[in-house]
Amino acid sequence: MGEVLPFRRKSVDADQGEGLMLCKSKFHKWELVQEKQFDVRLGRLITLYKCKRCGVTKTEAR
Repeated sequence: MGEVLPFRRKSVDADQGEGLMLCKSKFHKWELVQEKQFDVRLGRLITLYKCKRCGVTKTEAR
């Protein structure tokens, strides 16, 4: 019979790296930053989102 090898737990760094790989593949985890913000140039409300993992921001016009 072969030797029994103990399993290793994933480190915390491995979990964080997985999230960054998702962001690089354009699978961000968007979080609402400001619900209502007015853009004077466009003349309409915009919503600001920020990714929880990598910190990239995006705006969405309504």
